[in-house]
Amino acid sequence: MSATRREVLARSGALGVGIAFTGAMSELFTGTATALGHTGYGPLVPDPDGLLDLPEGFRYRVLSREGDQLRSGEGRVPSNHDGMAAFAGRSGSGSGDRHGGRVVHLVRNHENRNTGRIPVPTIEGLTYDPMGKGGCTSLTVDSRGNVLDERVAIAGTAVNCAGGPTPWGTWLTCEETEDKAGTNGYTKDHGFIFEVDPAHPHRTGAVPLTAMGRFQHEAIAVDPKRGIVYETEDAFERPFGLFYRFLPNKPEGGRGSLRAGGRLQAMRVPDVPDLSSIQETGATFDRVEWVDVPDPLAAQTAIRFQDFGPKGITHAQKLEGCYWGGRSVYFVSSFAHSSEGSAADHFGQIWRYDPDARRLTLVIVFGPDTDVQLPGESPDNICLAPSGGLMVCEDGGGVQHVYGVTRRGEVYAMARNRQNIGTPEEPEWGEFAGVTFSPDGRTMYVNCYTPGTTFAVTGPWRR
Repeated sequence: MSATRREVLARSGALGVGIAFTGAMSELFTGTATALGHTGYGPLVPDPDGLLDLPEGFRYRVLSREGDQLRSGEGRVPSNHDGMAAFAGRSGSGSGDRHGGRVVHLVRNHENRNTGRIPVPTIEGLTYDPMGKGGCTSLTVDSRGNVLDERVAIAGTAVNCAGGPTPWGTWLTCEETEDKAGTNGYTKDHGFIFEVDPAHPHRTGAVPLTAMGRFQHEAIAVDPKRGIVYETEDAFERPFGLFYRFLPNKPEGGRGSLRAGGRLQAMRVPDVPDLSSIQETGATFDRVEWVDVPDPLAAQTAIRFQDFGPKGITHAQKLEGCYWGGRSVYFVSSFAHSSEGSAADHFGQIWRYDPDARRLTLVIVFGPDTDVQLPGESPDNICLAPSGGLMVCEDGGGVQHVYGVTRRGEVYAMARNRQNIGTPEEPEWGEFAGVTFSPDGRTMYVNCYTPGTTFAVTGPWRR
């Protein structure tokens, strides 16, 4: 793992007190609620059970832990809980619970490599490559927070990191790898996106959406008006990843529509080869171009190495979270380190692309003066919150948080991971991932990556 922001600051002695970032945060949000106070929902209360610290008035329920038995009887709950989304149960699909309410379907990624601790069990009709250890599991939760079912949703994939929901109620799970058949024991090429039906996985099966590209996928967001799918690439070495859009042949969408193919393009910002070189929030580029990817399947050469012509293409380190809000797509660069090849250093950026205006804007820059015990390290998975602000999963060094960012730009701690996977002398905490809200906004679901744990958090969200 590359050095985190906190490790760099600790070595340099540059640690400060509190959060330091700039940006016009009101541009980010489309909700109507007013901003929270300077301390969000208040200070975190230590959890006597040592799992999850939350503000007073909030409570959690553990829905699932790695190693437990899946309720379907298909095997054990896999490791490395990552990206996740929540979907409302649909009428006629067995969606009602015994209390007369509706259920929520959670689809959860498992970022297992070929050495994953507990692999996703292989299931007939749902397995892409039997040597792949990653995939997704699906949980069905009733209106009282009880888990009614938990089963495999797709198997035989690899390094399922993030993804995103579609407007038609499916999940697109993304493989964060470029391994080909014959590498690391795999029998098929990897680095694809797969569609998963949260309620009926066998309806989508395990079919790679090859036209959407083969690269180190991170997350996606779908433009509900045009059907365009935006994709981030989290490449681990230079040249770093690209920001893509996929123009589907069937833009009206619907389950299975992406199998009809389309055109994959990469973003070019003229005269900006590396987004990390932009440091001023509010910086705007009105001539964003989209360039066809020469070989989306990367048969011989990884896409980010391919020839995009004399003008080149725009790269960025650690492109991760991606979501649609209002009329724009937002995407996250978790950090950039010049020592690793980026043009400049930053500790988290959020960018906004407006497709109507073809305009790219740097909305926020995080860091650098953040105390190691406070939230604000390396933004990763991200979602809109009922308050109208953001919930962000922290993926860096030191203590790990889910932190909120209000519409006024205030950062506050929402949850703190208490599961120590290190030692008492040298504690270590796993990252958070997959933060998402139930369709009614009353429950926040979030994963602890390791030990793999899925939490449901309830409380006064609209306070």
